[in-house]
Amino acid sequence: MTIGLDMMGGDYAPMEAVKGVKYWLSGNDKPVNLLLIGDEPAIQKLLTEHDVPSDHITIVHAEEIIDMHEHPTKALREKQNSSIAIGFHLLASGKMDAFISAGNTGAMLVGTLFSIKALEGVIRPTISTIIPKENGGTGLLLDVGLNADCKPEQLNQFAIMGSVYAQLVLGIEKPKVGLINVGEEEGKGNLLAQATYPLLKENKHIHFIGNIEGRDVLMDKADVMVCEGFTGNIILKLAESLYEIGQRKKIDDEYFDRFNFEIYGGTPVLGVAKPVIIGHGISGAKAFMNMIKLSQLMLEKDVMQKMKEELA
Repeated sequence: MTIGLDMMGGDYAPMEAVKGVKYWLSGNDKPVNLLLIGDEPAIQKLLTEHDVPSDHITIVHAEEIIDMHEHPTKALREKQNSSIAIGFHLLASGKMDAFISAGNTGAMLVGTLFSIKALEGVIRPTISTIIPKENGGTGLLLDVGLNADCKPEQLNQFAIMGSVYAQLVLGIEKPKVGLINVGEEEGKGNLLAQATYPLLKENKHIHFIGNIEGRDVLMDKADVMVCEGFTGNIILKLAESLYEIGQRKKIDDEYFDRFNFEIYGGTPVLGVAKPVIIGHGISGAKAFMNMIKLSQLMLEKDVMQKMKEELA
């Protein structure tokens, strides 16, 4: 198993990425190889300063960086020697099994869609986020921004992929799937919701419980919550603000602390052949450590293959 990490992506790179690697190595005893992609002299200096063990670590030099505000497609085309471009080349050529970056989100999405294949039959891949539930559990919300406009068939596939992820990664044996809507009754909502409901209702690969409302998102009503990316991104940003408000007001609450994105690491792209994990631009060491953990778990559980089987 080989996991690639873009060491130059994120506001605090490469320092926090190096710290994250060290934290992960201190708690991992499985034979996993890490490819650290970026400025080799800078990375090697930090590895030495922080006494990071060199076993199972290989540095892949990348002399260019795609900045956070560059145009994704243009940057990938013009910066072939950037850490993100080299990472996707290594992933596509089979030299690594998963790729992690907290760098330019657009470049990561473009690289994912054009460098590695979507699973057979997938209309469009999706991205998801973890939603902390009031009862201590976790839910999965998708899509959260990759597909602002969707067709009913896409939401139906999101439900399948989300259910597989919830089973294998979140450990939920029989995930309850809910369609985010403006009312609980069948027939409610806009044209997309009305057309999606019967598809989910007839889908034998999921446990569909019907429509759920905004007030249900943080409760235990559904484990997998499906919507198009426009709505999902608004919910995601609202959830992120809960943690930020709590921090500013110095609210010490176990539940609201779980809205800290670093606990979950990053967002996986679902529906593609290999794990690609996209981290927040302000990711610190804890987030990098958890992104590596998530990649390892997805590979061990063979999540993508299971999704392929369910979609087929």
